[in-house]
Amino acid sequence: MTDQPGVLPSQALRAMVARSEISAIPDVTEAQIQPASLDLRLGPRAWRVRASFLAGQGRRVADRLAEFEMHQMDLSAGAVLEKGCVYVVPLMESLALPHGIQAVTNAKSSTGRLDLLTRVITDEGTEFDRVPEGYTGPLYAEICPRSFSVLVRPGMRLNQIRFRRGHAVLCDTELAALHARETLVPGTPVISEGLGFSVDLRPEDGAPVGYRAKPHTGVIDLDRVGVYAPHDFWETLHSDDGQIILDPGAFYILVSREAVHIPPDYAAEMAPYLAMVGEFRVHYAGFFDPGFGHAAAGGAGARGVLEVRCHEAPFVLEHGQIVGRLVYERMAERPERLYGADLASNYQGQGLKLAKHFKVF
Repeated sequence: MTDQPGVLPSQALRAMVARSEISAIPDVTEAQIQPASLDLRLGPRAWRVRASFLAGQGRRVADRLAEFEMHQMDLSAGAVLEKGCVYVVPLMESLALPHGIQAVTNAKSSTGRLDLLTRVITDEGTEFDRVPEGYTGPLYAEICPRSFSVLVRPGMRLNQIRFRRGHAVLCDTELAALHARETLVPGTPVISEGLGFSVDLRPEDGAPVGYRAKPHTGVIDLDRVGVYAPHDFWETLHSDDGQIILDPGAFYILVSREAVHIPPDYAAEMAPYLAMVGEFRVHYAGFFDPGFGHAAAGGAGARGVLEVRCHEAPFVLEHGQIVGRLVYERMAERPERLYGADLASNYQGQGLKLAKHFKVF
């Protein structure tokens, strides 16, 4: 096992489990281990709380739960998390990180496509989704359904965690050199604190440019895949001029214009673009594992689905407008299995696509 700086691959995660640096009740399963991350599972109980919170220095999440709790819920038989409410769920996994290893968490792709604001908090934590080196203690998921109420059960995997040793993020010079070797996107890349990507609002053959979540819908059972009629939950968007107007508070599923490639020795994370470009935000759910877009179409890349929410004022979004960036990181070692090539995925080689719970339009 290498001690090189970088994101830890699947084989290193198995070693951490064997050393009890990652532990869980019940034990971590092989299905949780991804090429560069570990899926985290909901525990059997949830707390409805008055507001989102961080534990803060010297304080435990359990103590803050007593401060903000409204009521508790048993998830064993399934329970509905209602749209617009905030819940905290202890996760089955806990950590005992060694010196030099830190972690970052993010929502899984399907979680983001359902507009589930899902973040991980820790004891003494002062940031969401960040676990400092040497942390020993439990993990909690804070869940706020924004567009749809959802039915959850223990063991569901809404978040994932990535571990890294040392500094792994590529600077712009290194990213440009990687593009020259590997062709990360077709054409001339936009590189500024990551690889910029733009929105596609001129699809071929009159296809929809995206989908907008309907405001009043039924409950989505997160265990049910490919069963929900899209028109019950989404409005289809078309554009004749390569523009759409984003409504404040509305949630959209769009797609990137670029086909993105993540080489096998690298991983990436979607980050929001600068706020000054407009009153909207890309939800940036999920990590991009090594191999994303590598096997699809002979390595020609795969387009990224964008989860977009508009804020204070209506905003005109135009075809080709830069809306986000991918931050690339080195892997400490190449994973044993790559995304899409060795592992089945709902989203490899994707275009515009809703979460896996919906039937194809």
